[in-house]
Amino acid sequence: MIKVNKQNRNNKEISITYGDDDSININIFNNKILMEIAGSFDQNFKELEKKSGSKIFFRGNSILIKGEKNANHKVKNAIEYLIDRFRSDKKIDKNDLIAALNGEMIKDKINGSNIQSLEGVIKTPKRSVIARSQKQKEYVKSLKTNKIVISMGPAGTGKTYLAVAAALSMLLEKKVERIILSRPAVEAGERLGFLPGDMKDKIDPYLRPLYDSLYDLLDYDKIQRKIESGAIEIAPLAFMRGRTLKNSFAILDEAQNATETQIKMFLTRIGENSKLVVNGDPSQVDLPNKSQSGLIKSQKILKNITEIAVVNFTHKDVMRDPLVTKIVEAYQHNANDKD
Repeated sequence: MIKVNKQNRNNKEISITYGDDDSININIFNNKILMEIAGSFDQNFKELEKKSGSKIFFRGNSILIKGEKNANHKVKNAIEYLIDRFRSDKKIDKNDLIAALNGEMIKDKINGSNIQSLEGVIKTPKRSVIARSQKQKEYVKSLKTNKIVISMGPAGTGKTYLAVAAALSMLLEKKVERIILSRPAVEAGERLGFLPGDMKDKIDPYLRPLYDSLYDLLDYDKIQRKIESGAIEIAPLAFMRGRTLKNSFAILDEAQNATETQIKMFLTRIGENSKLVVNGDPSQVDLPNKSQSGLIKSQKILKNITEIAVVNFTHKDVMRDPLVTKIVEAYQHNANDKD
């Protein structure tokens, strides 16, 4: 290999060497970072090979990338992105690999800038939550700057998770006094009355995704204390009627199962120093009469109000397992064929 360029970052933890055959050699001198980047049984490298078409040869501290020039640079950028993710959170998960493969956030990396400086970052105690696509970045920016945000799109695009992260960040920074998380209590083929327990026990399963997001971002005991103190409130949409929300960050999740009247009711709860977020997937309406869903109608009604941001996600923004993207795409094609 002929060395035509060399780059050292962060006290020579990394060196990058370019060859005249378009190959790229990356040396990572921090073994802990190296093992995380490679993944169990080098699984991350196998995914990068599969996605890019380049070959990755891994020996010792050296990662050799061989293939077509643009593909090699894509792999190099992905590895740099994963390194920054590890520096940020001291771990790498499946979604980080998906984001690296997508390459969307890599566009924001200039001259090795640290990932913490990116605009689409929400800092929480357990981890830094990072927008993993341009649409997610637009969504995070809207969450930070707009009083009301309406987002629509398929499962796995991060609508709920990013909104909960933004709300928790603002609560811990004392920018708001409480978080209110709400969902319509609409059955998806089940009946509330058949579930055991009191009303709270019957409703909790519908709110489980909101709990899961909270526990992923802050320790369980701390979340429980905030729920007990009222700093975090989780309630069905029906319980929001008649309230005025001040110094609050309120999220209405699964809004495709709310009627136009219910969404109007939720949005008009907004008070001083408050933010409202409405999230939903129009393709998963569980109302008996699907035409009653008010999510798309509300978007059209409110589109000319500048204080309200509307963000539309597509299957390209799905950040779960790549198989989820294919499933969403298949159903979308089927729906289009019926139209």
